[in-house]
Amino acid sequence: MSEQLMHYFDEQVVTDLEFDVIRIMLHDYCIGDTARIRSTDISPMIQRKDVVESLSLVKEFHRIRTEGYTFPALDYQELHREIRILAVRDSVLSEESFRHLIDASRLVNSLVAFFKQNKDTFVRLSTLHADVYHTTEIIDPIEKVFDIRGLVRDDASPELYRIRQEIQSVRRKINRNFNKELKEFIDKGWLADTKEGFVNERRVLAVMSTHKRKIPGMALGSSKTGNVTFIEPQANTALNFEFEMLQDDERKEIYRILMALTREIRKSLLLIEAYQKLLPELDFINAKTKLALEINADMPAISDEQEIDLINAYHPILLLTNKKSGNKTHAQSLRMDKFSRMLVISGPNAGGKSITLKTVGLLQIMLQSGLLIPASPNSKMCLFHSILTDIGDNQSIENQLSTYSYRLKRMKHFLDVANRRSLLLLDEFGTGSDPDLGGALAEVFFEELYNRKSFGVVTTHYGNIKLKASHLRNAINGSMLFDKESLEPLYRLDIGQPGSSFTFEVAEINGIPQALIEDAKSRLDINKVQMDNLIAELQKEKSEFEKLVANARKAELDALKAKESFESRQAKYEEKLQSQQEMIERNNHYLIRGRKMQTFIDQFATKGKGTQNKTLLEDVKKFITVEKTKIEDAKRADELKIKAAAKKQTKKKPKPELDLIKVGSLVKLVGGKQSGTVIELDGNNAVVAFGVFKTKVEKAKLAFIK
Repeated sequence: MSEQLMHYFDEQVVTDLEFDVIRIMLHDYCIGDTARIRSTDISPMIQRKDVVESLSLVKEFHRIRTEGYTFPALDYQELHREIRILAVRDSVLSEESFRHLIDASRLVNSLVAFFKQNKDTFVRLSTLHADVYHTTEIIDPIEKVFDIRGLVRDDASPELYRIRQEIQSVRRKINRNFNKELKEFIDKGWLADTKEGFVNERRVLAVMSTHKRKIPGMALGSSKTGNVTFIEPQANTALNFEFEMLQDDERKEIYRILMALTREIRKSLLLIEAYQKLLPELDFINAKTKLALEINADMPAISDEQEIDLINAYHPILLLTNKKSGNKTHAQSLRMDKFSRMLVISGPNAGGKSITLKTVGLLQIMLQSGLLIPASPNSKMCLFHSILTDIGDNQSIENQLSTYSYRLKRMKHFLDVANRRSLLLLDEFGTGSDPDLGGALAEVFFEELYNRKSFGVVTTHYGNIKLKASHLRNAINGSMLFDKESLEPLYRLDIGQPGSSFTFEVAEINGIPQALIEDAKSRLDINKVQMDNLIAELQKEKSEFEKLVANARKAELDALKAKESFESRQAKYEEKLQSQQEMIERNNHYLIRGRKMQTFIDQFATKGKGTQNKTLLEDVKKFITVEKTKIEDAKRADELKIKAAAKKQTKKKPKPELDLIKVGSLVKLVGGKQSGTVIELDGNNAVVAFGVFKTKVEKAKLAFIK
């Protein structure tokens, strides 16, 4: 896959957004060196087809791992060395190389069988094995030479079989002679405690040096102290030389067999090269999948429009860190598009501004690098050609000057390259210099970058930047919420208004005496203090208002459910009442008929037998005929009603607006006034956001607006 990588993606961005940590995690999930090298060099792409292809492969593998499919274990050895050797004429592969090749061929055969069986389910993954196929052209020749332990078989050739038979015969003679001598000299007491040993792979007697001249044979060595001499029995000297000659013959015959086998395997060189291409690719995708499972990641929609719509997104490294320590991680949701492409986030320190900014940047890099992200699959993200960061984590007094100089150089770089396809991430924008002077320069930079039509997330405490964002048409303020009652950050982003820095409240949390705080307030411009208090109060009132709205929405939904429950019970009661009424009428009808028949019976009993009964029987027949006609007329009337109802049902068209309801649609509850946005669809149900309140409701109870 030819990938065009992101412009202006430097190591500073990697460090600022901690993408190097993601690379290390990915590296550790890989099996082979090829995939590991790719993981350490992984970088964001800018072509939509490349990003979608890469993400889709991981998404399919994610389904394999989570939906109970039995997938072959990716346990393999890379084949670079084997490919190099096979490319050289008359070269010979080692026994270990043949084991690597047969293992790879068996694994690929299993993979081919899996994807053939599931080709309609995993369409993209199935295309990866286009250059390989199920075959035994590598397995069969190797199995003829090697046994299940990976050793050369005795019957690999007739000559090898003969040689090994002779080796066994000579070995038996050597052991028989040695054991005879061993027993004799043990009885004579001439041997040391160890009795025997091996020198140069020859079995020797461990003789006490004082008796060495008494034993016929060749001395092959002695112990360090010289107290023990190792002697080869004379009866085995010639046999040991014969044994070594046979071993040399065995090595030569095995070499000849492996050369012939290598020649046979060389015919499959192109297939082996395809193995080496396929297995590391699956290894790399599998590593991405393991990472996705670790951080609970999924694939968002890739939008052709310039927009970022993150729903319940997490910073993956923070998520894992908090998981280990048992702390809660707060999800963030935010939306940016061409009408709100510059987001200025303000609020208290330690309130989550930087984490929100880094979450946007890191997830964007991960996505464009082909990695699933920890966010709802209903999220939408676009692609950028460059990501530019200036994250001021280094705030020490000693290098404050150098920090500001660095940030100015960084800003000059941004001004040179930023455009409509750039994502800017500026943390603590404008800091590092005199607040008034630095704030003024920061405002100019901000407006210039805005005019470049770039997307950006900016965190700041500067009031002039917040004010500028409120005046620019396509910029928007956001604030990290802070509970003024408990004096604790809520780690929740609120879009639409700037936030207070809660400077004095945070100071109070950290134990600064109240007298000092009040003294500090008295030294500030009263208007600035009042403005900060006003923002804080507005933020508090907005939060309370949102709670009231949420409670009202909940009450409205509860009332709607109660109404539906009442109407359902009322309908059942009316249906039961109607059924009872019909039963009463039916029983009355039966009673009237019974009384009439009883009259006929009484008349028949009083009149007895005779001609008068003929008239009575005629009356009975007439009554029965009339009743039968009534029953048939009622039955026909019921059938006509059923046909009419069916005809009316076929003519009744389904509500077209239900089909129009999609994710992002503006809707309202039937009979309600408040509008909301559909953020998720699940069959006949929809999750609708009414302001900050989200609820699940049936689509049939929603009215489509636009």
